[in-house]
Amino acid sequence: MAEGIEDSRQTAYHEDSGSNMSINRLDYRSRNGQMATEPHALDAIDRRIIAELVADSRISMRALAEKAHISRAHAYVRIERLEDAGIITGFTTRIAHEKAGLGSSAYVALSIRQHSWRGLAASLKALPFVEHFSLLGGDFDVLVLVRAPDNQELRHTVLEELQGLDGVLSTRTWLIFEEGNGPGPNWLPG
Repeated sequence: MAEGIEDSRQTAYHEDSGSNMSINRLDYRSRNGQMATEPHALDAIDRRIIAELVADSRISMRALAEKAHISRAHAYVRIERLEDAGIITGFTTRIAHEKAGLGSSAYVALSIRQHSWRGLAASLKALPFVEHFSLLGGDFDVLVLVRAPDNQELRHTVLEELQGLDGVLSTRTWLIFEEGNGPGPNWLPG
């Protein structure tokens, strides 16, 4: 066990067809009190549910249950368990950004002052046109995905907003000309 981390075992119970099903997991509390949960073991049914939801987050519970070869009630229980474990954190829609009026996109790498991450993260969450950001290890500290209506707004976001944030030392920008998605992880076993 890493220094400064306490082990506090918790067991969660979910009802399934009138019987109790026990799920044991380890929760670790760090020095700052935040919970960090061990990876949750996914079985074939969990993986099938995740694969179907990734393909279509609007799938009906009935269709999901049929594809996973389980009852609808069991599908509800499984999804709730995956949400409780923090594996499913929400349901989303894919957007055609250009058609939605966000035709200028860029990745912006930030070099930041040490120990400024928490305040910077809070600022990034509040900035318009910031779609996503990640803390990195490497030449840069943070990578930000910006989607703006046009180049003028993109320029303002990078040169005024991002470079003006407390803790940002420098930026590097890559304009996005075209995007695509890979298949992502293979959630299905075997």
